[in-house]
Amino acid sequence: MWIERKALAQEIPAVAGLDTRQLCELLASLGFPVDGVTAHEGTEVLDVDITPNRGDAMSHRGLAREIAAKLQQPLMPFAAPAIQEGAPVVDVRLESPACPVYSTAVLDLGPGATPLEVQTFLLALESTPKRLPAVDASNELLHRYGHPTHAFDAERIRGAVTVRWAKTGETLVALDGVSRTLVAQDLVIADESGPIALAGVMGGDGTKVTEATRRVLLESAWFDPKTVRATARRHSLHTDASHRFGRGADPAMASVARDLLVQRLQTWCGAKLSSAWTVGAVPSTGGPVVLTNALLTRVAGEPLPLPEAAEALRRLGCAVDVIAEGLRVLPPSWRHDLAIPDDLAEEVLRLRGYEHIPSGFPPLEGPPEPLSPSYLQRQRLSRRLAHLGFHQTVTYGFISPEEDEAYAGADNPQAGRTLANPLSREYSVMRASLLPGLMEALNRSASRGAKETRLFEIAPVFRTTPERPKEDWCLAIVWEGETGGEDPFTEGKNLLERGRFYLTGILESLGLGPDQARECVQHRYSWGKDGSGTEVGVRVWCAEVRLKSFPGIPTRIIPAFTPFSRYPEVTRDLSLLVPAGQSHADLRSAMVAALPGETIRDLRCVDVYPRPDDSKAKRTPVGQQAWLMRMRFQAMDRTLVGEEVDGWVAAALAAAESLGARLRA
Repeated sequence: MWIERKALAQEIPAVAGLDTRQLCELLASLGFPVDGVTAHEGTEVLDVDITPNRGDAMSHRGLAREIAAKLQQPLMPFAAPAIQEGAPVVDVRLESPACPVYSTAVLDLGPGATPLEVQTFLLALESTPKRLPAVDASNELLHRYGHPTHAFDAERIRGAVTVRWAKTGETLVALDGVSRTLVAQDLVIADESGPIALAGVMGGDGTKVTEATRRVLLESAWFDPKTVRATARRHSLHTDASHRFGRGADPAMASVARDLLVQRLQTWCGAKLSSAWTVGAVPSTGGPVVLTNALLTRVAGEPLPLPEAAEALRRLGCAVDVIAEGLRVLPPSWRHDLAIPDDLAEEVLRLRGYEHIPSGFPPLEGPPEPLSPSYLQRQRLSRRLAHLGFHQTVTYGFISPEEDEAYAGADNPQAGRTLANPLSREYSVMRASLLPGLMEALNRSASRGAKETRLFEIAPVFRTTPERPKEDWCLAIVWEGETGGEDPFTEGKNLLERGRFYLTGILESLGLGPDQARECVQHRYSWGKDGSGTEVGVRVWCAEVRLKSFPGIPTRIIPAFTPFSRYPEVTRDLSLLVPAGQSHADLRSAMVAALPGETIRDLRCVDVYPRPDDSKAKRTPVGQQAWLMRMRFQAMDRTLVGEEVDGWVAAALAAAESLGARLRA
């Protein structure tokens, strides 16, 4: 936003004593960095960056308030006295809650022109003066005080003026000469002939002020920011008025801006006031907010005296009372962004100066929070499918209406998931299924000559509800291969059942029941083109399952750490002849019980010779089997010697013989 230095000094004289560098550093310390300084019309103009939540600072007066609070210097009072209101000359009706207050006046214009210094001021801010006092005064007030106003040619208004919602199909030719068709969500200013302005955005061409205008109706109102933003976006209209109303103007400025506009017209062209009046009332701006001492200390990183915080907030225009808990603060009407205690604490620190905030490490309150069960579930499914040879894919969350219609069910209407301002028709609907994106990826893969493609995606899909689209996480799997000799499913007679059986097994391995897994698998058949442009058939098996259908992640058990031995391991084998009905578990338990628990690391059967047709098995007596039992020994504190290991092996053999086993010759 452009700010002229001379105009800023008229609002706060203390600025005149600062050079340009000091002023830029001061604004930056307040959170309004200066992007550049240039010269326009013989004066210095600053390009100041204003954040979207600070609509109150989008004017010379708004920035002057911030500088005055920082420097603790007074502001210049408004020049125009309040006008005594009288009886309405034109009937004004408010039929929408989006416009709670509407201040207006009717004046008869006299001869005169816009003062040269005002034209220079507008040119410096890259706003072309129209040399029409009613229009230029409105533009000058917008840049100086931040509250948009408008002037209608009163002679061209038919009947009463009404602030209402538009009727679908109504049209309005705006000041830019473009005819626009309105919808029911547009807020308009209308007379008996129809809409004459888009409220808070742009006036109409039919009632604009011209050189022939002799009588004007002034408008100074407050419009709901959400309504103005939506209307401006819907009709691709970005104006100075919508920029300020859409970010939140000061509702208490409605009558003040009207009085300033009347005063300028009276001074510039000798206008005569017929009457001034206000319809409606200024809306409430919210109740008080309590800032506790504990919160202020936590945000600041050190204790701050409450009187110092109270004084800083009062300089910003807040009404502050000291209570037992801390401070009860009522923000001014122009600071709609001060809604919670944290906002107030940040304002105190901003005025105090960010350089006074002490440096320090953030507090370490304990170990990191555990990962959420939903994330762990998605991670487990992704790893399992990757191990099975599937590639994880990320596709767009928006699809075309035609693709959505082919996959969304009848109980999930498309209207509730259609974007109001999409990038294109191709990405205009919030997807109801993951399969369209995966099928498109399959087609691209087939067109590049892939013989087989396995893909999966875990992402949210959307379901239409009366309030808003509801998000639901799903898993989708697709698997395809070309028809013909290289089709991986050509072996066997029932190709569909082979593919269904394969995907069903995958879903069962992920935790679904057999019947549920079988119902989820679908078969699709589509056509694509290979790298040479030849059309090829693609047989696709796919499945889509809500993540809620899979079992949850069990509680993770972290095993106890077992230290490693630095001494060598000793291995011994026993080849035993055991009865054919001998239980392996019983034999192993008996042998382990006979061995020292601190040195035996493992004991298991590593080979069996039971086969009668085996040449080795022919040397095995009838009714017996040959088992090779392998033992591994290792001590934590020493190297084992042969004598003690041989003694342990003999003890294990004795335990085996007690169960009918004997050493194989």
